[in-house]
Amino acid sequence: MTSLPAIAPDAKKLGLVIDLDICVGCHACAVNCKQWNSGGFAAPLTDSEPYGAEPSGVWFNRVHAFEAGEGAEGRTVYFPKSCLHCDDAPCVTVCPTGASYKRASDGIVLVDESKCIGCKLCSWACPYGAREYDPNEGVMKKCTLCIDRIYNENIAEAERVPACVSTCPASARHFGDLGDPKSEVSKLVAARGGYDLMPEQGTKPVNKYLPPRPRQNTSCASNAALPVATTEPAGLFLKWVDRLLSR
Repeated sequence: MTSLPAIAPDAKKLGLVIDLDICVGCHACAVNCKQWNSGGFAAPLTDSEPYGAEPSGVWFNRVHAFEAGEGAEGRTVYFPKSCLHCDDAPCVTVCPTGASYKRASDGIVLVDESKCIGCKLCSWACPYGAREYDPNEGVMKKCTLCIDRIYNENIAEAERVPACVSTCPASARHFGDLGDPKSEVSKLVAARGGYDLMPEQGTKPVNKYLPPRPRQNTSCASNAALPVATTEPAGLFLKWVDRLLSR
């Protein structure tokens, strides 16, 4: 089996922070992930009958939807999920060939497809269902945090983030060094009470989730006073706009 590397306490740990409070479930992250990786480091990403009755394929990022709470407190929570690049990654230690490995330099978990025999042990060991088997290639594949993008010096430095982060319209996804307590992502996790997914599994995932904030009372029955019409310049301007749009 494969051993995990010895990683210093202050080592770099690149990962994602996902804000569940503002994710709108648009799937832009999943689509751009698919597009980038279909021609990048992990290419190809197989699809089978994508327009048929039972489509299937390799997706590194999937967005789930859950109904949380009841009554007035109920809400839909969209939950994006991909590889969490765990510190104690069971997918690595169960691999019989060394195909699955974790990099000591940045904490990213990868698959060396030249060593993978498609035994699927890593997918059974992963408690998050983050491994993808490509039946056409006969190997396991997974999120790479877009290593061919984040280290690509031909790309503008500001754009050297995973494809999913670059495309999120709500800015619900953040990327950075979670091993550095002074990094922006670490500060965000500390400020918002970011948490591990399924911590009871003991995998110590690098990626963190920010919980949804409590719902605000937006009931129409609120006793809050309605704005009063005014004859001030701003009010006159709004009246003019109203008359113009009413023609």
